[in-house]
Amino acid sequence: MTDRTPLLHYRLSSSITDADRLRHAPGTGGRDGSQLRGSSSRTQTPQPQKLSTFFGVVIPTLLSMFSVVVFLRIGFAVGQSGLYQTIAMFIVAYIIIGMTVLSVCAISTNGALDAGGAYYMISRALGPEFGGSIGIMFFLANVCGSALFVLGLVESIMDTFGVPQGPEAGLGSSVQVLPRTYWWELLYGTSILLLCLLVCLVGAHIYAKATFIIFLIVLVALITIFISFFVVKPHEVTVPLLNGTGTTTANFTGFKLATLQENLMGGYTVDYTTGNMMSFATVFAVMFNGCTGIMAGSNMSGDLKTPSYSIPRGTITAVMFTYIIYNLLSVMVACSCDRLLLQRDYSFLRDINVWHPFVTVGVYSSTLSAAMSNLIGASRILYAMARDDLFGKVLAPAKMMSRSGNPWAAVLISWFLVQLVLFSGKLNTIAGIVAIFFMLVYAAVDLACLALEWASAPNFRPTFRYFTWHTCVLGIVGCGIMMFLINPIYASASIAFMLFLLVIIHYLSPTSSWGYISQALIFHQVRKYLLMLDVRKDHVKFWRPQVLLMVANPRSSVELIGFVNDIKKSGLYVLGHVELGDLDTLPSDPLQSRYDSWLTLVDKLNIKAFVNLTLADTIRHGVQQLLFISGLGGMRPNTMVLGFYDDCEPQDGLEEFAGIAMDTSLPVEEPRLNFPVLRRTAGRKALSMEDYVAVVSDSVKMLKNVALARYFSDFDRKEVLGRKAVFVDVWPLNLMRPDSINYVDTCSLFLLQLACVLTMVRSWRQARLRLFLCVESGRSVQGPEEKLRQLLRELRIKADIHTVAWDSVVALHWHKQAGRKPEEELELEEEDFVNSFPSNATRISDDYLQAINRMILQQASEPAVRFLYLPRPPADTSLYHTYLRHLDIMTKDLGPTLLIHGVTPVTSTHL
Repeated sequence: MTDRTPLLHYRLSSSITDADRLRHAPGTGGRDGSQLRGSSSRTQTPQPQKLSTFFGVVIPTLLSMFSVVVFLRIGFAVGQSGLYQTIAMFIVAYIIIGMTVLSVCAISTNGALDAGGAYYMISRALGPEFGGSIGIMFFLANVCGSALFVLGLVESIMDTFGVPQGPEAGLGSSVQVLPRTYWWELLYGTSILLLCLLVCLVGAHIYAKATFIIFLIVLVALITIFISFFVVKPHEVTVPLLNGTGTTTANFTGFKLATLQENLMGGYTVDYTTGNMMSFATVFAVMFNGCTGIMAGSNMSGDLKTPSYSIPRGTITAVMFTYIIYNLLSVMVACSCDRLLLQRDYSFLRDINVWHPFVTVGVYSSTLSAAMSNLIGASRILYAMARDDLFGKVLAPAKMMSRSGNPWAAVLISWFLVQLVLFSGKLNTIAGIVAIFFMLVYAAVDLACLALEWASAPNFRPTFRYFTWHTCVLGIVGCGIMMFLINPIYASASIAFMLFLLVIIHYLSPTSSWGYISQALIFHQVRKYLLMLDVRKDHVKFWRPQVLLMVANPRSSVELIGFVNDIKKSGLYVLGHVELGDLDTLPSDPLQSRYDSWLTLVDKLNIKAFVNLTLADTIRHGVQQLLFISGLGGMRPNTMVLGFYDDCEPQDGLEEFAGIAMDTSLPVEEPRLNFPVLRRTAGRKALSMEDYVAVVSDSVKMLKNVALARYFSDFDRKEVLGRKAVFVDVWPLNLMRPDSINYVDTCSLFLLQLACVLTMVRSWRQARLRLFLCVESGRSVQGPEEKLRQLLRELRIKADIHTVAWDSVVALHWHKQAGRKPEEELELEEEDFVNSFPSNATRISDDYLQAINRMILQQASEPAVRFLYLPRPPADTSLYHTYLRHLDIMTKDLGPTLLIHGVTPVTSTHL
């Protein structure tokens, strides 16, 4: 197709955004801006003359709406339904398309449109899923519409030149020479379709240049029809009997009150062309096809002088003109033709015309142009979908184009499908399917406009403002109701097919750069609900973990990231990362380019998490920033998880994604996992021991629960959950303070709650909680055990309680060796006493900590993960190194372990 093509011309129109201009520029590619062949030469050739409102919108729309219906089915509607119901049908039909016209005008004046009609508007407004599924439906609607007009033309030819059948055999005129059987009519339809194919293959410009001539022919035919009602004298017209056994006569009476009264009410009977009983729904389906074609003008936006001016005014003018013509014809037909004539002769307008060939030429011209228009439109929609790669290689052949820019492959595919539809044989047979397809497309256009309006996006500001969300809803509801009134089976099947396509495209199509209206709607709703989420109304019984996981390098944290995703229990999950640097010394923010890699990681690991990156001079300051700013409103992290500070060699957990991380053959827009390669830890770490403990201390001061995760690089989730017996061990005692026997402090309850949350996850439901109660031989076991069991019952937590004698371990603690008693300790509040790191921590021996480590390891059946009590960091910063060394010795070689310190109440025993 060349630049001179004024109709159904397919080129990329420039968008109002700089990004779209760049994508549409010659030499650029991509899904949204794939250039057409010859685009470089387009910049060297003169721009084609732009079209006015009349030639660019009014004429294409009128020719699309005036076709077989105006000439062959007006009498059918009045004869079957009566004048009242016919007018009601047009009111309903034009309300539906009127609401859609308002939506089309709004969308088309919100930016430049490309060819593809409804597909382009919906795909760019609602995203590729809706756009692709509706695009297929719109394509099928045009395919079936082309077949419908070809069959209407064949029917008209048969009425004029077909050999009479049955009792009339041998009584035809000299021009009635064409055989009239199913296969002969199929041959005639195929020949007409071949003519349409040849025109479309040569180029749409041939049809475009003839549109005005065709419009004049149709207009002259309509004028002669109106004149004929006044100048033709009453006479009889021969019509066939219903059973095909003979003929009878019907009357053209001229304007008579009696004729009008006879035709006011409905009188449904059998359709003589199909043998099916007619009803309001079936007649409406046929009539609605005369109201389609309203989007012909919107497809011309690239060729119009002022699209935002022409599309609304031209489309509305054409719709109003056709509505007036249809109603005038209905009234005149009802006043001048008896019912028998209307029901038995669909081409009666030719028989009562002042000169019969006028109607014949009008029918042939309008129907042929409409058939070609639908064939061309279907091919352009198919090409647009193929170019956007929504269906991958399935539609790849449709991308092929001629040197002049004509998508000949898409034309051939469309022609083949139209040919298949021609096997249906009769116009009225496929009229219902075509009407349902078009109404589904119209409903989707209304939905697109409604979504844009409800999203309240600042960039949705169409120059056409004569619409509201009420008109969109009315259009959607009207289309939905009429679809099911016409044929509930076809309507249900069409919707199911569209939803099937939507799911397929959602999972198989690559990410587009068009923008997703769903994101705008989600933002709109989330903002509203976040404002309603009042932190002052928080209650402990609705508590859930909201986790900030600090990640240095995702390569060494893959298993931990997946595990924390399990314990979040539908709560907030944020992956935090601190990049060292000073923005003052950098030309731009280095973090912006790294978000894609992190978000790709989230997708590849199939976790539900947000990503928050920050730039700071130290890791500690960066973590403080994230603790202060992560989350929004009532959704803020209440728990921070850190990897343990040790000298273990990191393991690359992203090796299975190595192809994505390293493959340089991927297109630029394909996201990659570009994370630093892991280094050996012999070098200097970015975080010192003191700063690491200070980060833990800072979190506690900010009233955040803290969890330190160790050995999760050895955690194999698939292997662990595949075991016959899966255990989760909980040690609720502060093992560094054996002189405390209080098991119900806040930190202990937090351990229990977090372990219970883990077992509530679907994949962990087979896991059993084991609660270890450390006792000394000199004290009663039943009291603390019964107290703990009662607590578990009140908290509705199922766990096995195991008592562990640890006399030999406690004997190594300093207070036993010094002969001190618990009551001789410094007078601290009980819970602070339990939570705190011992003030005389230097007196805790390594032998005691190693004994604790051995005691934990000696418990039968290796657990999947261990939950241990984490004491609060000491207030004295000089003890930070000792604090961390004690934790290291106590948890050495324990396997996946969480050291947890809870600061907020998280359990409730009340409703």
